[in-house]
Amino acid sequence: MALPQIKQDATDARLAALDLPAGGWSDAARADALSRVKAMGLPSGRDEYWKYTKPDTLVQAEAPKAAVLKTDEGPVFGEVERLKIVFVDGVFDPDASDDLAMAHVSIDRLADAPDIHWAKDLYGVLETRGQTPVHRPLAALNTAFAADGVLIHVTGKAPKPISLIYRHVSEASDAILHHVVKIDSGAELTLLENGPAAARFNKCMEVEIADGGVFHHVRAQGRDHERRAATAIFTRLGEESVFKSFTLTANGVLTRNECVIELTGDNATAHIAGCCVGDGDFHHDDTVFITHDAVNCESRQVFKKVLRNGATGVFQGKILVKAGAQKTDGYQISQSLLLDEDSQFLAKPELEIYADDVACSHGSTSGAIDEEGLFYLRSRGIEEGPATNLLTIAFLAEAVMEIEDQALQDEINSRIDAWLSRRNG
Repeated sequence: MALPQIKQDATDARLAALDLPAGGWSDAARADALSRVKAMGLPSGRDEYWKYTKPDTLVQAEAPKAAVLKTDEGPVFGEVERLKIVFVDGVFDPDASDDLAMAHVSIDRLADAPDIHWAKDLYGVLETRGQTPVHRPLAALNTAFAADGVLIHVTGKAPKPISLIYRHVSEASDAILHHVVKIDSGAELTLLENGPAAARFNKCMEVEIADGGVFHHVRAQGRDHERRAATAIFTRLGEESVFKSFTLTANGVLTRNECVIELTGDNATAHIAGCCVGDGDFHHDDTVFITHDAVNCESRQVFKKVLRNGATGVFQGKILVKAGAQKTDGYQISQSLLLDEDSQFLAKPELEIYADDVACSHGSTSGAIDEEGLFYLRSRGIEEGPATNLLTIAFLAEAVMEIEDQALQDEINSRIDAWLSRRNG
């Protein structure tokens, strides 16, 4: 079926502006992804899963400019012992990165991985699976054109987190990164991500978790007011495996975070959570699709958004329970705190269930600050600004508590507090 002409033109212009990496083990996956992009076309506001988010600046041929934000704020996760891997405008920076050698973990750069590599069996595989039943063309574009990224194979319990740090130094940068993570049976890894990355950022991560494997992911997006970013995580879980991901987003003109999770082994657990704090020209979209295809699995989606001065938040979350996925426990909650009448929260929670022994629930609410709670705090001598901050942090707490590591919880809470305090200045 032919694409509408306006979508065809936009897709052709974007593809013409990119160079397809060639000459390696990923060639076949890239060629397949390119053919899928051409068949799907890049997203437009007419697509069902983009009806709340205007994708124009994510798909136009040239990256929009974004000023590089100078800040005196200390580095995120700066107090955490970690292995640092740095990308500058989407290109690996070996001088700023640590030695990539670590016990129970092998790390290779996508751009120079050897021809015979374990990632050949995974690169683009989970992204391809995630295109059904919903097309995700920006992720396919990423698989085709990503020039850099990391390939992480975990064979045991990693002794410390791996920290992916993104830096933005050029006002017109356009970064496309693709990461592949393989967690072997019984292995465990914590992956941290932070930084503005580029003026326009397209990042895809594929995470394969074998039986009994554990993957923790904590991400902080912020510090860059004019950032435009589209990210996607594709995950497949084996038996008794665990996937837990949390994202904090502050600032940015447009952010679209997608997460596609398949629970394919019995007794697996998948938690995806996020907080965003937005002010003014800010649009933040969380889109999640979780498929239960095994027995006695648990999934949780917990998303909280704080919006003011006309900011917009979007949540689209779906739980699909396939026939035979009995004893599924699926929980989904999305809530917004609107600090003025100009901001808006758009939510589309969904359940699709084909098994009869399940416990699934979803809920979505929007509201203003708790006036009774605010009055209580003011009556005890706390000024309105700090009192509002306390109530805001309490509102976000359910999502932040999805982070298991207390030190990482404290780091995220300190970032939220700093953002709120700056807005009161």
